[in-house]
Amino acid sequence: MDFELNEDQRILQKSARDFLKKECPKDLVRNLADTDPGHSTELWQKIAALGWMGLLVPENYDGIGWSFVEQAVLLEEMGYALCPAPFISTTILGAQTLLMSGNEDQKRGILPNIVAGDLILTMALTESDGGCEPSALNLMAVREGDKWVLNGIKLFVPDALTADYILCVARTGDNSSPEKGLTIFLVKTKTKGVNIAPLKTISKDKQYEINFNNVCLKPENIIGPVAGAWPAINAIINMAGLARAAETVGVMRAVLEMTVAYAKERVQFGRPIGSFQAIQHYLADMWVDILGARSLVMKAAWKLATGRPSDKATGMAKIMVGKAGRKTTTTGHRIFGAISFTMEHDLHLYHRRSLANDPTLGNSDFHYEQIAAGLEL
Repeated sequence: MDFELNEDQRILQKSARDFLKKECPKDLVRNLADTDPGHSTELWQKIAALGWMGLLVPENYDGIGWSFVEQAVLLEEMGYALCPAPFISTTILGAQTLLMSGNEDQKRGILPNIVAGDLILTMALTESDGGCEPSALNLMAVREGDKWVLNGIKLFVPDALTADYILCVARTGDNSSPEKGLTIFLVKTKTKGVNIAPLKTISKDKQYEINFNNVCLKPENIIGPVAGAWPAINAIINMAGLARAAETVGVMRAVLEMTVAYAKERVQFGRPIGSFQAIQHYLADMWVDILGARSLVMKAAWKLATGRPSDKATGMAKIMVGKAGRKTTTTGHRIFGAISFTMEHDLHLYHRRSLANDPTLGNSDFHYEQIAAGLEL
């Protein structure tokens, strides 16, 4: 296993870094955080023109057909720039679910439009307790004749307000075990009975409550097998969680760079604070955490890319990167002091992103349970 990037990956990394430096300044990030959509249509179309939405989509659906290793490289750069876009919601929760479970008509009807930047998707998964485990998923879909009727509430749905389609996970029967009886439905956000309300979060990320009130769906709205969707859902949770971890590595890298620069220029007691051993050790510890976090992410991405069993690897990456992200941004605050807590300073933007990414798409408890199951406990 070689962690060195190949030529294509290095080109992707540099082009993404250059593009985001120009098109995604921190003023834009701040301004969009206070808007309802939370992202720029203009920036989204520019991203689509670069082919990013089709990175994991096969060529026969107008995509590029690369692997999750390239996706992880790209997501690290997006995290570094704090790129405000429904990218993971659309490319992982949406497109990858369709690729994994959709029929050919569904794939051909939606995937090329995702690649072109014309459609935004998301997944309605979690409910009142915020958990991703099957026992926490209880929104019901009842069959009435040739239709299915959805009733219930989903919480913490990312980017729902701007999404064109929602992949809703519902319980459709077979309650012999929590893993059985789950089905994925493709729901247009403008369908009658779909009510979307914003949730106020400390990180200002765009999460929503969706109330499904007698939403009628046809059989063609079903993605994958009826009452047998959990294996696909579990795979998507792990893949999307790894995507969040890759993004957090970029957050950590940005925090280290700005903190090192500050430690070199901030003078106290007649010399730069970076010359003091305590500060040096703080910064060295941050660097160790970043390298460890990136290694876990890239190993898990490599396993996904090569078709190897990856649940334990993605779980370990999500757990450890979540902890390291919080630790790195908190250490940055300690070195900067009070100035970094002001709204004008960039560090608090990165701190909020690391806090938001940690519990999203499977908190530590969820992934610890998966790892324990892999150990046959």
